Amino acid sequence: MQEKAREKAPEKAQGTSERPYHHGDLKRTVIETAQEMLREDKGWQFTLREVARRAGVSHAAPYKHFPDKGALLAELAMLGFDGLRRQLAAAVEPPPGSVREELMAAGKAYIRFGTANPSLYRLMFSGDADRGIHPQLDAAADNAFALLLAILERGQESGALRRNPVRGQAAATWALVHGFTLLAIDGQLLPKKVGADPVDAVLMSLLEGLEA
Repeated sequence: MQEKAREKAPEKAQGTSERPYHHGDLKRTVIETAQEMLREDKGWQFTLREVARRAGVSHAAPYKHFPDKGALLAELAMLGFDGLRRQLAAAVEPPPGSVREELMAAGKAYIRFGTANPSLYRLMFSGDADRGIHPQLDAAADNAFALLLAILERGQESGALRRNPVRGQAAATWALVHGFTLLAIDGQLLPKKVGADPVDAVLMSLLEGLEA
């Protein structure tokens, strides 16, 4: 990454005005500041030095927890997948009356999360988040995906869904809602193209292909 090439951990800055924080809060301060910048900048072009400046800490402070920008971006992406998992879980708890309703609720929750957090959503699937230095990122993504697998497995066991390879069904479902979410973020779902209520229409088409 370019960030790694041009930005090495500096020596402790002299005369830097630091924001006071309680012991153990530095990591949280850096993360929350980066989250704010991600939302405001609609991207992650910022550097660790800029995060430090915005947080009011020394230029060297972020390096106490993040060796480079990729590590910080991976932390933000991991937190994003944790938030997505919680939103999906809340949408289907308690479980709706049918697998169809459960999948509709989960699909809408997924799309809501992505469109409400466009920059974070893009980062979660970006190669700029250094998975090699933050292995928990893949685990967080897998935990969110596991919720979809569980719904599909229950649907097959109940006879509501076709007994096809469940991971293939999950891949098709994810591809559809992921692509739809990106189109929505990019403002491409114009009513003249997709109608007035594309979310319900798309998810219903998906369900018709899954149901037995």
